[in-house]
Amino acid sequence: MIDFFRLVQNENMKIYRRIRTWVMAAILVFLTMLFSALFYFGSPLNMVGAWEAVDQLSFLYYLVTIYSVVVASDIVAGEFTWGTVKLLLIRPWTRTKILVSKLLAVLLFTVLMTAVFLLACIAVSFLLFPNISSGIFPEGPGAFGMIMEDLLYRYIDLLVITIFSFMISTVFRSGGIAIGLSMFILFAGGLFTMLFHPLRYPWAKYMLFVNMDLSKYRGGQIGPAGMTLGFSAAVLGVYVIAFLVIAWLVFKKRDVAA
Repeated sequence: MIDFFRLVQNENMKIYRRIRTWVMAAILVFLTMLFSALFYFGSPLNMVGAWEAVDQLSFLYYLVTIYSVVVASDIVAGEFTWGTVKLLLIRPWTRTKILVSKLLAVLLFTVLMTAVFLLACIAVSFLLFPNISSGIFPEGPGAFGMIMEDLLYRYIDLLVITIFSFMISTVFRSGGIAIGLSMFILFAGGLFTMLFHPLRYPWAKYMLFVNMDLSKYRGGQIGPAGMTLGFSAAVLGVYVIAFLVIAWLVFKKRDVAA
């Protein structure tokens, strides 16, 4: 177990020793501050509460998703690109442990970037905007709960897309393909949902695109064709398991000399 934690630590070092990682974090914080200032100078005084400002900044979470995709697409493909995968495989670690350590490092990165985003939004919003109820959000713990619920829905989408990128990176050994396909899912999912609507095509409710964005079930609402939060969560879970199994099977049988 200690050896595994050292392996995870090694993967984390590969992520955080790169200038790219800190540049992404700096851009995230900078844009949070920039858009907070724009909201502050563009909104009537005392009409926007701090928690509402945090909610308005939530669109920037797309950056966290993009950053996570970039890291996930490179963490496996990069080993093949630079030929360092051979150095990993000659050590006393199984391929399964190597792949799991890389996945865990990516997941820890998503949690860290999410925390940085949330803390930056809250800090800047409470610095610029009054801590009052704007009529949309309650005060105190209730407002924080609403923000966290929305962030959880967004984080689930991030996880699905990131694990998909991790799988594509492992299968094709190409970070570019992984990033391209992941961005396609991220930005074209809504279009495919409209084209293949469950009310028109009953089988469409099993598609990945249709079951993302769990926020549509907020408040116990029922989705199209009788879809529920539990149903969509189960479908996403099946897709995630399938992505991980495919990545594991391919990586386990991969000829590193190819």
